[in-house]
Amino acid sequence: MARRIVLLVTSPRLPAGLLTAAAWDVVRTLPVLAAAESEQVDALRAAGVPVRIVPPRADEVLGIAEPEVVWLAGPAGDQDFARELGMRLAREPGLAEMELMYGSWDPQGARLLDVVAVMDRLLSPGGDPWKRAQTHASLAPYLLEEAYEAYDAIVAGEPTHIREELGDVLLQVILHARLGEEADEPFAIDDVAGDLVDKLIRRNPHVFADTAAHTLDEITENWERIKKEEKARGSAMDGIALAQPALSLAAKVLGRAARAGVEVPLPETGDLGSQLLAAVAQARAHGQDPEGALRKAALDYADEVRRAEGSAAGSAEGA
Repeated sequence: MARRIVLLVTSPRLPAGLLTAAAWDVVRTLPVLAAAESEQVDALRAAGVPVRIVPPRADEVLGIAEPEVVWLAGPAGDQDFARELGMRLAREPGLAEMELMYGSWDPQGARLLDVVAVMDRLLSPGGDPWKRAQTHASLAPYLLEEAYEAYDAIVAGEPTHIREELGDVLLQVILHARLGEEADEPFAIDDVAGDLVDKLIRRNPHVFADTAAHTLDEITENWERIKKEEKARGSAMDGIALAQPALSLAAKVLGRAARAGVEVPLPETGDLGSQLLAAVAQARAHGQDPEGALRKAALDYADEVRRAEGSAAGSAEGA
């Protein structure tokens, strides 16, 4: 019978011992080797599976594979060993067969566990002094800054840039959650995620329950109704984010008033603020985003300034 080496790869992000039925069958049937002690090794031994620690060398493993053996890859995958073994078998066809088996694999979102682990290391004793010195208040400006940069990337339509900037926004969320573990009323990232999951399920009964909603307007109405019941606010103006830019704030105030069915005449004092508020109301009436419109106009103007500067510089050089 030809020698056979099963390279068993598992995810380091899942609990040790959480393996497929096929993986459990093979480790209970064949001798198991590994390069070093690990949580996965401990889990197999606890289940009654002997695991032998040997050097990760092709000759060593081939000498033990009489005729079959399992190589339990470490958390990093033991790629150097797999590459060496593959090259040896390519040079000597018929020496042995190598089979790759995934005993477990990362579910979608598994890398978020890495983010949490890295942030915990950074904020633990011996980690990053700057991050350990921060508070929710000191980090608040960075949260806004990163959100604006993500907005810029989205407007620019550059997928690589969007991906990077969303990572920076995620960094702020994970950092605030880690700081929350040391607050007077502590909370952790699982609390943040759990609250979000609960909210999404509550506010989308057309998906998670039997509420009928066939149009986007019906879905929006359900969301707003549920949100109102949850918050128990006394006014449609409660809960508006006051730190947002003034044009966005004005649009939000006008939108909330319209949804609440409250008609209050716009001020007619003629001062600049009243004129700007009237302009925002006019933009909303035409289905326009005043913040985005002013932003585009300002950036277009900035481009014109750059072109004018370039022309002036060119004229000066030619004089």
